[in-house]
Parts: sequence; structure tokens; C-alpha cells
Amino acid sequence: VYAKRFGVAPAKEGDLHRPAPKGVDLNSILCVKTKRSLRNDFTVAHDKKLYQVLDGTRAKEVMVEERVNGSMIIRYKDAILKFKEITTRPRKEEPKKTYEFRLKRVYVPPPADHPWRRFKINPQYAHYSQREKSSKKEKGLLLTLQT
Repeated sequence: VYAKRFGVAPAKEGDLHRPAPKGVDLNSILCVKTKRSLRNDFTVAHDKKLYQVLDGTRAKEVMVEERVNGSMIIRYKDAILKFKEITTRPRKEEPKKTYEFRLKRVYVPPPADHPWRRFKINPQYAHYSQREKSSKKEKGLLLTLQT
């Protein structure tokens, strides 16, 4: 409906596009570019697939270009990097688990002559100590034999 109403017939028939200038790569311009991180093991994840970069580079980020013809290129700055698709994901080596078993701690009370035993919180209440009470009771209970 719109084309019938507003359409205009061309003055000349044929292709009126200008040719592309020399030195311009239309394939690299007319592609889908995606910025991806290059991992420590030189792999790139793109479209749920892993790609191993074969060139040794210190890049942290690379540009993945999906071309119109279906090919793919991984580029760092102006350099094209060699890569291959990884079909099986490498397994991480899990470190061997080590368990620390601690023996149950046995409580050993300090001996009677230990300084902790002689510690008094407040000397003013010294007459309330358990030891003195028990010793006073025992003195009254002692029986002496008379012969």
C-alpha cells in the first residue's frame, strides 16, 4: 500500500552505487564485532563455544569478528590471531583433598600450687573463699584420741 502510494519510478535503470575505495576491506567493516576477554589459558568463549588462541599474545581483550560469509576471525589491535575450536572442555585438576583431624582436647586442671589458684579477684572478700570455709569446718570435725 505504502509503495504504491509514495513510490517513484527511477530516472535511470541499473546499479548506481559507487565502487568501494581501494584499501578498504568491506568484509572487516560489514561484520559483527564482539569484544571478548582472553583468559589465562589463552581461550576465548564466544557463542557457547571455546576457542584456543595459538599465537602467544599478551592481550587481555580481543575482538571476535563474524563475517557475512560465515567465517570468524579473532583480532588483537590490527593483528589476526590463529585459533582453533576446542570441542571437549578440558577438566580442571582438582587438588587432592587433605583432612586435618584434631584430637579432642583433654582438659587438665592446673595444679594446686599454680599461680592461678592463688589469684583473688578482690582481697576485701577473701573471707568468702571456698577453701577457707571448708578448712574451718574440718577443724571443728577433727577427732583427737586421748590415751
